[in-house]
Amino acid sequence: MDPLSSMKSCKVLLVEDEADVRELMHLHLKRDGLQCVAVEDGEKALEILRQESFDLLVLDWMLPGVSGLEICKWAHAQKNGTPILMVTARADTPDIVRGLDAGADDYVTKPFDVPVFLARVRALIRRRTAATRAATLPVPSFSRLKVGELSLNSETYQVHCRNVEVLLTPSEFKLLLALMENQGRVLSREKLIDCIQGEGVSVVDRAVDTHVFGLRKKLGDCSDFIETIRGVGYRVKMDESPHAQS
Repeated sequence: MDPLSSMKSCKVLLVEDEADVRELMHLHLKRDGLQCVAVEDGEKALEILRQESFDLLVLDWMLPGVSGLEICKWAHAQKNGTPILMVTARADTPDIVRGLDAGADDYVTKPFDVPVFLARVRALIRRRTAATRAATLPVPSFSRLKVGELSLNSETYQVHCRNVEVLLTPSEFKLLLALMENQGRVLSREKLIDCIQGEGVSVVDRAVDTHVFGLRKKLGDCSDFIETIRGVGYRVKMDESPHAQS
């Protein structure tokens, strides 16, 4: 199926309080073939989300009433797989980490280039579509991966460290899955960008570093399994114990 034709059935909820920015984003999303509902405050967004489902949420952080960060946390807690793109003027690294930790799958800072914004949107929708298709396929034999006391189940989307469940964002889960599937191999930042956001999207290396930072923080005692290979990328250490994969 032509990916552009499949976009026409996709619905986006856009939450942005600045009228000029909202109208610009709304216009370009519609031109890109997407159905778009645009609102200006967080409370109205939550009201809509309780009644309708969407293929993508585009959230500003600073909103009247309920903040975009709170909407992000609420939407992520629903565990329905809806990808979240935050578009905000909060560009400091700690803010980016907070946004990703809250459940955002990607983070765009203002001011932004419209083509880059649309590329990020398309990448997230492609991943959503691919995940929906994958849900109808048989579960692969290597659905469960284990490295020491760190385990990952790609069927249930669960990660455990020392038998304690670790809650990850979809992007963090996908990054960890790629690393554990390639245990012992070094994956470049470019390869990890493809794993997280899809091919053909121009993303700076810092995006991967930020995801890894958040992932390590959540893994706690199991974070030592992720090694940084300076100037290249990251890898998960080889597990010398038997039955690392089942």
